[in-house]
Amino acid sequence: MTITSSRYVTAGSSQDRQDRRISPKPIQRIWHAAEPPFKGYQPLPTDGYARSSSGTVIVIDNGASLLRAGWAFDKSPRISYPAAVARYRDRKINRTVSYVGYNAFADATTRGQIRNAFEPGTNVVGNWDVMEGLLDYAFTGLGISAQDEGVGRPILMTEPVANLGYSRKTMTELLFECYSAPSIAYGIDSLFSYRFNGGHNGLVVSSSHTATHLIPVLDSKPVMSSATRLNWGGYQGADYLFKLLKLKYPTFPGKLTEYQTEAMVREHCYLSQDFDHEMTTFLDWSGLEDRDHVIQYPFTEQVVVEKSEEELARIADRKKESGRRLQEQAAKMRLEKLIRKEQTLEYYKELQQKLVDQTKKEIKRLLDDDEFKDESQLEKTIQDLEKSIRKARGKDVGGPENPEDEAEPSFPLLSVADEELDEVGIKEKRHQRLMKSGYEARVRAKAEKELERTRLAEEERLDNERREIDLEGWLEDRRAARQTLLQKIKERDRLKADLGNRKSLASQMRMKTLANLASDQPGKKRRRGGEDDNFGANDDDWGVYRTVAMGEHSEDEEEEDLGAGLKGVEAQLLKYDPTFTENSTLEAQSDWTQSLMHAFFRGPRPYDKESQQQAHQIHLNVERIRIPEVVFQPSIAGLDQAGIVDIVADITNHGFVNAQDRMSILGNIFLTGGNSMFAGFEERLRKELRAVLPVEAPISVQKARDPILDAWRGAAQWALASEVSQSFVTREEYQEKGAEYMKEHNLGNAVAP
Repeated sequence: MTITSSRYVTAGSSQDRQDRRISPKPIQRIWHAAEPPFKGYQPLPTDGYARSSSGTVIVIDNGASLLRAGWAFDKSPRISYPAAVARYRDRKINRTVSYVGYNAFADATTRGQIRNAFEPGTNVVGNWDVMEGLLDYAFTGLGISAQDEGVGRPILMTEPVANLGYSRKTMTELLFECYSAPSIAYGIDSLFSYRFNGGHNGLVVSSSHTATHLIPVLDSKPVMSSATRLNWGGYQGADYLFKLLKLKYPTFPGKLTEYQTEAMVREHCYLSQDFDHEMTTFLDWSGLEDRDHVIQYPFTEQVVVEKSEEELARIADRKKESGRRLQEQAAKMRLEKLIRKEQTLEYYKELQQKLVDQTKKEIKRLLDDDEFKDESQLEKTIQDLEKSIRKARGKDVGGPENPEDEAEPSFPLLSVADEELDEVGIKEKRHQRLMKSGYEARVRAKAEKELERTRLAEEERLDNERREIDLEGWLEDRRAARQTLLQKIKERDRLKADLGNRKSLASQMRMKTLANLASDQPGKKRRRGGEDDNFGANDDDWGVYRTVAMGEHSEDEEEEDLGAGLKGVEAQLLKYDPTFTENSTLEAQSDWTQSLMHAFFRGPRPYDKESQQQAHQIHLNVERIRIPEVVFQPSIAGLDQAGIVDIVADITNHGFVNAQDRMSILGNIFLTGGNSMFAGFEERLRKELRAVLPVEAPISVQKARDPILDAWRGAAQWALASEVSQSFVTREEYQEKGAEYMKEHNLGNAVAP
């Protein structure tokens, strides 16, 4: 099934609620990834145009995130939509179609063609074709018909602080030439919001979608010479979270999108009052269930058909019987292999004895016959075979546990020549020869075990003597041995993981080895239409796969039991090393309930690798406080700028000589903009400022009634004032003085001297 439910998942039945009371952990709360912000068909409120007159101002808050438009007499903007347009050629109707705002998120085709009017991460218009499409949609939504000669109404539009001259000039030309506006005026959104909330003297802190601006205001007039910008806003925060999640979950099967990360920042992040302390304790198991937020992406879970008890019993019996047969076959194969090895060893020892009294030429001939380079290679082969045989004898060879309790069998047919036996007798003779070899192998294995036990007992005695004489040195050796085993385990796990990735070096070397071993002429490139490939004609060819599967180790050299060896070393350290505790063991460190990385990646609950639901989950924990903290500590995100607290201190201490002005500014610090809506923003700013400013400084921090809409409402309120007509640039002034001409007022940018 594919998960498509909405807000979050909770238990719904009475049985679930009863389990919740019994269970030591609450039912896990899960949020679902944000869907594309498509709102479907929404009728546009076009009745405002009939209520307006030629002097009614059209108010447009031209934000980098959302464009809001309405009439000056409205209490709230009539239309609000993203500053995005999707335009492409529809082949079915053979026309170029455009989708504006939320409609651009209608389906995958439109989402793939979305273009934003602003340069990424800035509030500067970079795509004027998209900007024109946004304004067309806004004017149409306000009831202005395309048949009209122009909008016929004055336009008041917001612009960023220190807007580029070219951007304002192009916007002015667009409004006058394309829409025939009778007059236009520009203003700064944060100052409109400050005026709407009754501000006259203070410091405006506007943290919006693309940047954070701090503007001091005295006597209702901004001091633009002291205004400061921090290049961090909601867009940068969402992009930073996107990068963190990509780094945290590099193989995440779902698709992260921009609007999803924006929703995560908006719904799950908050300002920590003590960031350093909370970061050190955020992943503590106590309370992590509430702090860790789980974001669920759509998934398809495999449905497993449950079998009845009778079917399960039959399957278990079949597996048991199959396992028994496989064990018998494996025991027989091990015995046959051991016999072949012993025969080979005996042959090589006889060859070694032959070389004693031979000349160098004869020695070389004998070695070449068996493909040996020299006597040292023969000696090494004999040693390897002896080592391999000792290991094989230590394993089960198919006989009783105590060979001495087994009566010595008789094998009468072995002394009879084959010519004296019929076909059945020859077959029985081969069976007796195999049984005799197995019996002799068990006897030799018994002797080898006795020797091994004697050797281990002597090593243990010497080890105990050394521990009693030099405990510190013995402990250092144990610690070093433990580190060596840990490194081997880590290397083994890494090799297994690399072999699972076909692009890894280990996997590529494995395939190269396979190709070379399977080739009659290793290292020579094969050409199309060349010699026939006869790989597999010989049964020995298939040993290539066993060789490759074992990596660098041969088939005869089985992998050491690293886990058992590590447990033995750790048991010794637990007994004799007071600094080595149960929590220091690998088992304790591998326990997910003690793992900090598990808490970071998967939260306070176990992780099932086979579960598609858990594989499609994102856990937000430390990111919830890390993203908003950048405004106070930009260095967290690699931003080489001061935080807003340092900027406020610099503005008040160095920007104003008059102490009364400084007190007026600190007495009313005003927060506005969508990026200032994090929980705890006011308290954190007030706390940080109190720590760096003089004790006698009257610090007062307040937030806008609506940090998002107050900018538009303030602009509409200002547009209704009688004196604002002097701040509009008329069409006649535009034609006379050019598009660069602007008029200054108390809520807009100033002309640079």
